[in-house]
Amino acid sequence: MHIQNKTSPKEFILLGLTEDQSLKIPLFVLFTVVYIITLLGNIGIMTLIRVSPRLHSPMYFLLTVLSFVDLCYSTVITPNMLANFISEIQEIDFHRCLAQLFFFVAFASSDALLLAVMAYDRYNAICKPLHYPVLMTRRVCVSLVIAACTVGSLNSLVHTLCIFRLKFCDNMISHFYCDIPPLLKISCTDTMLNEIVLFTVAGCVEVGSLSIVLISYTYIILAIIKIQSSQGRQRAVSTCASHFVCVTMFYIPVLFMYLRPSSTYFMEQDKVASVFYTVIIPMLNPLIYSLRNKEVKGALSTLLQRAHLL
Repeated sequence: MHIQNKTSPKEFILLGLTEDQSLKIPLFVLFTVVYIITLLGNIGIMTLIRVSPRLHSPMYFLLTVLSFVDLCYSTVITPNMLANFISEIQEIDFHRCLAQLFFFVAFASSDALLLAVMAYDRYNAICKPLHYPVLMTRRVCVSLVIAACTVGSLNSLVHTLCIFRLKFCDNMISHFYCDIPPLLKISCTDTMLNEIVLFTVAGCVEVGSLSIVLISYTYIILAIIKIQSSQGRQRAVSTCASHFVCVTMFYIPVLFMYLRPSSTYFMEQDKVASVFYTVIIPMLNPLIYSLRNKEVKGALSTLLQRAHLL
């Protein structure tokens, strides 16, 4: 089912992570377990923050939103990937492919911007502790979240419209979901405009949000160095450590994937990077925040004690 002329196909065929039949069932089991952990972890974090008064602060409000976005963009990809492992024909129709592309880019972009907002929150908490309650009110937090999601959605809309204008001479996508680089690979249309838009628009979102993170952490590190007591220094580091680990894991594969010319696209390497930030990171984020955060562990312990008493 190859498309020989320049048309918009009615459907694409996703070649998936591997064509080795002996690996498909083990991979299906592995990623099913990963997705279940992702669901339980992110829903658990959101529920814990909701029911624990000690976690009703700007940092944990932003963590709730991050968990929701992580859950959404993993759900856009993983169920379809799991279905393709056990399906003989791995088809996805054209409009569903574009819908998957739109929602994935929207949630991934929002995720990057939320990480920047969380870095800004930590900067205010550590560098401006006396002004923190005024700087990070509930209204400010909600406004920042809305701004992040709006910019993420607009970014996604631009890329989706640019893909929509393309004509394709093949319908075999060497990937496990509809993403920009593999779609550009099978296009018969000149993709220069798409590459410019991808590099410029995605670059502004990703590099802009990363710049906010780096600037915030530069000031945070300088502030921590000035703290005289080792206990105060350790407490300041502990509030940022989890977030910094999550930022590092997210940005490295994303920058590798999208901010490079199309001539350097290697689908097999890109698949590995894609698995990491679409499937693995949404699972790891709630584990990192819960295992490395004393307040979260304390709230969970209190909640379990109450449940035991009931």
